[in-house]
Amino acid sequence: MELSKKLNVPVEYFYDMIVRSVLADIKQQTNQNVTEAALVDFQYTKTFSKSASATVEITALIKNEYYEYRTNSNKNKFTVAYKMHPIDETTCELHYSEVVETNGGFIQKLNDAFVGVVWSFLKKKKFNEMLKQIEATYRGQQKTHTTA
Repeated sequence: MELSKKLNVPVEYFYDMIVRSVLADIKQQTNQNVTEAALVDFQYTKTFSKSASATVEITALIKNEYYEYRTNSNKNKFTVAYKMHPIDETTCELHYSEVVETNGGFIQKLNDAFVGVVWSFLKKKKFNEMLKQIEATYRGQQKTHTTA
């Protein structure tokens, strides 16, 4: 899945939201307090349900430019990247990419391809909703700062 989108938030704000989210996930999953400086090459196990978990590894983090992680489960490997750059002081461009490698045989790969077509649309829709929520949160914070 790939997606490019102009966001009505500064690149610094979007990057900060990503880092905060990652640090919160690590804290929730491991009960460890990790700093932003320690994120690259950091690995942890993420539990999705009683029977599903995966190893998450932060593979790259460049302040206000790039974030990449890899998730490895018994069925799939996901590599997710967020490439961002400023357009001006209040907007940025995001390029999101997700690559899936199936660990299973032919039937698993066929099933993943079929399900991927169906889920791709839903995933993009949910991802776009998350981006809109980030923009709304930023606008709300800006209103609070200007009226204070």
